[in-house]
Amino acid sequence: MNDSKNKNAKHFDLFTKEQSQQKYKIMKRWTLLSLLFALGLAASTCIAQMTPPDKAKAEAAEHARILATLALPDVKALRAAITFLQVTYGSRYPRGAEFLDRLAALEKVPNATALAALQREALIANPLVSGQPILFTTHFQYRPDHHNTETMFQTGEINTAKFQGGGALRVIDFAKGGVVRTLVDAGKEGVVRDPEVYFDGSKVLFSMRRNIKVDYHLYEVQADGSGLRQLTSAPGVFDINPFYLPDNAIAFTSSREPKYCMCNRHIMGNLYRMEADGANIVQIGKNTLFEGHGSLLPDGRILYDRWEYVDRDFGDAQGLWTMNPDGTSHAIYYKNNTGSPGAAIEGRAIPGTSWVVCTFSSCHDRPWGAIAVVDRSQGVDGRAPVIRTWPASAVELVKENGSFDTFKTVYPKYENPYPLSDKFFLCSRMVGKGEQMGIFLLDVFGNELLLHTEEPGCFNPIPLAARPRPPALPWRCDYGEGSGTFYIQNVYEGTHMADVKPGTVKFLRVIEQGEKRSWTPSAWNGQGTESPAMNWHDFANKRILGTVPVEADGSAHFVVPAGKFIYFQLLDENQTMIQSMRSATTIQSGETQGCIGCHDDRLMVPKRVTHQTLALKRAPSTLNGWYGPARFFNYRTEVQPVFDKNCVACHDFGKEAGKELNLAGDRGLAFNASYFDLWQKKYVKLIGGGPAPIQPAYSWGAHASRLTKVLDGSHYGVKLSEEERQRVITWMDLNGPYYPDYFCAYPNNRYGRSPLNDAQLKQLVELGIDLKSQEATTRVSFDRPEKSPCLAVFPSPNDPKYLQTLAIIQAGKDALNKNPEADAPGFKPCQLDTARNAKYDAQWRLEQRNRAAIAAGEKVYDPPVAAELQ
Repeated sequence: MNDSKNKNAKHFDLFTKEQSQQKYKIMKRWTLLSLLFALGLAASTCIAQMTPPDKAKAEAAEHARILATLALPDVKALRAAITFLQVTYGSRYPRGAEFLDRLAALEKVPNATALAALQREALIANPLVSGQPILFTTHFQYRPDHHNTETMFQTGEINTAKFQGGGALRVIDFAKGGVVRTLVDAGKEGVVRDPEVYFDGSKVLFSMRRNIKVDYHLYEVQADGSGLRQLTSAPGVFDINPFYLPDNAIAFTSSREPKYCMCNRHIMGNLYRMEADGANIVQIGKNTLFEGHGSLLPDGRILYDRWEYVDRDFGDAQGLWTMNPDGTSHAIYYKNNTGSPGAAIEGRAIPGTSWVVCTFSSCHDRPWGAIAVVDRSQGVDGRAPVIRTWPASAVELVKENGSFDTFKTVYPKYENPYPLSDKFFLCSRMVGKGEQMGIFLLDVFGNELLLHTEEPGCFNPIPLAARPRPPALPWRCDYGEGSGTFYIQNVYEGTHMADVKPGTVKFLRVIEQGEKRSWTPSAWNGQGTESPAMNWHDFANKRILGTVPVEADGSAHFVVPAGKFIYFQLLDENQTMIQSMRSATTIQSGETQGCIGCHDDRLMVPKRVTHQTLALKRAPSTLNGWYGPARFFNYRTEVQPVFDKNCVACHDFGKEAGKELNLAGDRGLAFNASYFDLWQKKYVKLIGGGPAPIQPAYSWGAHASRLTKVLDGSHYGVKLSEEERQRVITWMDLNGPYYPDYFCAYPNNRYGRSPLNDAQLKQLVELGIDLKSQEATTRVSFDRPEKSPCLAVFPSPNDPKYLQTLAIIQAGKDALNKNPEADAPGFKPCQLDTARNAKYDAQWRLEQRNRAAIAAGEKVYDPPVAAELQ
């Protein structure tokens, strides 16, 4: 780490706080005309955004102040840039002395118009700007939706109607006076996005959607606009964010494994790779949510942004990750445990450094916010690695415990950063006309220059020129359906393991988190939007693949099925969780993957091992399931029988102990009674959708829960068998899941789970039963309708309203007996779930076909282009 810091020391002097703030100092000698111009831009922005009058006035004043600052050049910043360019480029920047003389004259006789003209002339003369054409796209800013990942608006999905056409792929050449030419025009109904230039600058890869009736596919065109060809054409999926790999293959993001975000209803995407001609498309990212904006690091690895959450909040769980181009060695790069920003996306390596530039964004926003430079040698989380932001003030918003939507307050908004060098950057930025974006040149001296804008907006600036080709890394997998091997050197190494004494960890549990393949209109609002209801305060279903031994020296060595999204838990001698991952990993068939320890510091140097660890002296352990074959955890079948046998005699409806804690299994509108009471009355201390920072060992789960204390036999002599105890303990350690499946039987009813429809629930309300709040969901019992607590509001069982209420609840019981929900035997998914799952299975068969072709040395392609794309 120290070597890395020293290596980059020569760059750091230009990223000081003082220089970072220079562009925010408004010089006293500016003309009133320039200030009024900036105020006008701000006012038009507020009007376009249709904000309420009072709020609009406040925003207009603040935006005017910011835009005035940014619109007016800073003399010191401009001098620093000119001087640097003169020294660095010499004869390639021949007018440097002239620019400095003109600047000195303007200091004596201030003229804002002349200074702005000088800034433009001097900065565009930069060989990195005028020495190569700049490629960019034009289109409308993506319409707002639930999350910054949602820009595709795929056909047939919840937000298809938000797609807005009108765009092109264009080139501007400042060496020729800023002449603009069009390479590809998508027309009024289409959009071109995500261009990437080939290593020798000869061709361009991009994604294009012809109209709202079809989806994004990948295309390639020569640098002069000739030779347009379509590379992908699979119907009903999107292909976006393409980029070239060192071996001439292509990687991109696609919805070819159709899945939905667990905290809402929107289609997700994973990383794929294919041959240069579009053949043999295979999945190389298997995370349950979204992977996008891939680019290459100088060492040949892929840098990408990844949205995923395991037992944690959805809103701050998007950071920068790395992987090999074959899909092996997925690892965090920056921001896995930082609350604000909610997202670090669009990462690109900065030439000549070990830094990256990226966009700091929010969860519930478009993929824009602030631009940031990250020096990973200073850490993988928090503010320490953030050495520069645009705007400079945005760095104050970086907080490990911050809010995931804080960066929505940044103004103006920036996105699509591209590093020309370690000093100069292209990006897309608001120009002050509503949401219209322009191409800007940023530098570390404090200058921000609008290079070009046109309606409806400009995005994705990238030089149309040659660039270095990183090395091609060797393949480490076979793309089969086999397994991979994990190795952990010492589970006691790493952060938040200081209080765990060596020898305490006896086992390692491997858990799979499943993907969500469908959704419902109605939702349970726990930690976030669950559609349908899954758990009290978490989104995921969990499957225990098995446990493996941890040796006395802390090492572990085990085999895991390939292509599973998995995480690990450390267990003590009683198989109770000590520590748990709240992120996940995956392994490819034939891959071997290792780490220093659990929750290890990714920057730490491994301790020197002078002898072979105990786990490597034997064959890798195999997974053994959990009280039977691996299956997704179902509270009603795994845990409730323990309470039925040992607890319900006292802890039931109508019993004194039941008032304190009801452990009956009666099913309510979403969950059953015992599950509801254990969570609501805090008998379990679980993390739910917990905070971003890593949690200390023993801080949640069975070790920290009140319920555990009554499982030891001291509670009125109740003694559980070891298996019964393990079923309850493990449920807590898995973060208290309830449903095993995202599929449901009643998608259009409340919470996506209730057997009573809206009309029946309305009848209950009219009868005097309040079921509006989620806390009222167990006021009905569909197993024993007569035990329903809500009936207590009636004075007598003979009351007509009592009888009507009982009849409606009985109807719910009859419905569940005929058509059980996912927590009961005999469950069958609804028709829509079945259709979505059929699409998933069809895509998986294509994936298997493509993998088989690779193994056989053959080539297979997407189906022919649909007629409407001709």
